[in-house]
Amino acid sequence: MGEEGGGRSCGTTRELQKLKQQAMEYYRENGVPRRLEELLNSTFYLQPADVYGHLANCFSKLAKPPTICKIVGKDVLDGLGLPTLQVDIFCTIQNFPKNICSVVISTHFEVHENVLPELAEAEEAERASAVSTAVEWVNSTITHELQGMAPSDQAEVDHLLRIFFASKVQEAKERKELENSLEYSAVPTLLPPAPPPPPPPPPTKKRGQKPGRKDTITEKPIAPAEPVEPVLSGSMAIGAVSLAVAKACAMLLNKPLYLNIALLKHNQEQPMLFMPLLMVSLVSCGKSSSGKLNLMKEVICIPHPELTTRQGVEMLMEIQKRINKIIELPSPPKAETKKGHDGSKRGQQQITGKMSHLGCLTINCDTIEQPLLLIQEICANLGLELGTNLHLAINCAGHELMDYSKGKYEVIMGTYKNAVEMVDLYVDLINKYPSIIALIDPFRKEDSEQWDSIYHTLGSRCYIIAGTASKSISKLLEQGNISIPKSNGLIIKHTNQTTMSDLVEITNLIDSKKHITVFGSTEGESSDDSLVDLAVGLGVRFIKLGGLSRGERVTKYNRLLTIEEELVQNGALGFNEERTFFYFNEEAEKAAEALEAAAAREPLAPTFPTQGVEESAEIGASSG
Repeated sequence: MGEEGGGRSCGTTRELQKLKQQAMEYYRENGVPRRLEELLNSTFYLQPADVYGHLANCFSKLAKPPTICKIVGKDVLDGLGLPTLQVDIFCTIQNFPKNICSVVISTHFEVHENVLPELAEAEEAERASAVSTAVEWVNSTITHELQGMAPSDQAEVDHLLRIFFASKVQEAKERKELENSLEYSAVPTLLPPAPPPPPPPPPTKKRGQKPGRKDTITEKPIAPAEPVEPVLSGSMAIGAVSLAVAKACAMLLNKPLYLNIALLKHNQEQPMLFMPLLMVSLVSCGKSSSGKLNLMKEVICIPHPELTTRQGVEMLMEIQKRINKIIELPSPPKAETKKGHDGSKRGQQQITGKMSHLGCLTINCDTIEQPLLLIQEICANLGLELGTNLHLAINCAGHELMDYSKGKYEVIMGTYKNAVEMVDLYVDLINKYPSIIALIDPFRKEDSEQWDSIYHTLGSRCYIIAGTASKSISKLLEQGNISIPKSNGLIIKHTNQTTMSDLVEITNLIDSKKHITVFGSTEGESSDDSLVDLAVGLGVRFIKLGGLSRGERVTKYNRLLTIEEELVQNGALGFNEERTFFYFNEEAEKAAEALEAAAAREPLAPTFPTQGVEESAEIGASSG
């Protein structure tokens, strides 16, 4: 038996060697690569399984690079249970189709609470139409346009997506013109059109009316609200496909998405990567809250830049736990009927709250100071100091505060301020709480004079940031102007037709103007965490993800922690002195100095630290 088995073994070895020899001669005659010939020689005495493995690895390197074979769009639900778009990328790899990745893009729609039923139904229908149109685009024209393209060719993919979107915009324009012409032709022409009604007479000025109301006569009328920038139904297909292709490329190259985006931004040169600074929403006291205060849609906390992302998240989690405990406290006994006996201000109701779609508590407050004092007290109990360990930002959401019937901002229920008075309000707020280092959307975008005023007054001491007040990324790139309204920085979001190339271009433009970039999440988020990779890869200064609650937001904070760990382990986490402390706009600082010199008075408050933590401690002490 042994001899017989040995004979079979020798025969098998001879047959294998013969096959190898034939393979070498065949490939030599047909132009075999030198490295393959060396591989065959090196595996001459290996077992068959090992040989086939080596050959498979070699041939996989010689195979055609992966190409896109199919793109699939699906209607899925976001974190609020509302419809949004998912895109799957399939690539041909070694002649076989394979599902590479999926992404979910968030819609641009804001989340409105206490809205009229008819408005809610109209927006629901608009959202459904936007998603279904996007699914149709992806599954028809877009998948055919991108078939056969390499996922690594991001610039060319984005170029084709832009051309496709431009054609859809033109189609929508022509359709609208046709509808208008048909409506015009359907109007009977037997009778001449009725003349327009005469304009209403101008209001008469009553000089003798109530004392103290003279300012209402001389006040400059507010600028009417600009038309809402149109969003073409289905446009989210462009942004979703662009992101999906970038993610597919990263997965095929076995690289994280943030590195792929960074290489795209830096023209394939290996960059040093930085973690964006956190902007975490702690509480919301906007118009959707049950309290009287409308001004603070979000009270945002920013950990000190020298803290790691993990340290910052852990610190803010502890603060949020304390806020939750205060909100959950049982109501005091009803025996005391006199106001103020429960320790609160006269006429002020106890703080209660509910979880917001932003991932933070919506609490009822009656004064501007109340939420700030709440956070200040919690920090003091934890041994933290505002202005030293952490800083604050306020999302004012100015566009939501305007009462157009009165032409004023309703800061607190029943308390109205005109645009000029709002500047004074913000100056007083920063003077009293210098730990506030950013104001987001302090005005409507239409109040350009007040943006200029607050920028030159406070821009050297805190960031004036345009979020909703800014134009869309496509408009900013088209006009090349990011200075309207006047601000220190912009909040950008990945929505609608924004491609990866657009994000690279807009961040380069913002950087060139020495503005800061805040990468923000939308109001209705999905569980897709890709935007965190985008923020890291693009090298933005801040990332604004909402609060530390709700799964669709927490998953993004977890992704931030994972990226930080990867960068530390790989020795790729950069350290830039300019990111250690907050630097405000030099132009605004010079303007503020000029105003102070002209007024011949002392500075209102010390400038935020540019040298060390010691200086920030002095500011934190003054905020107490």
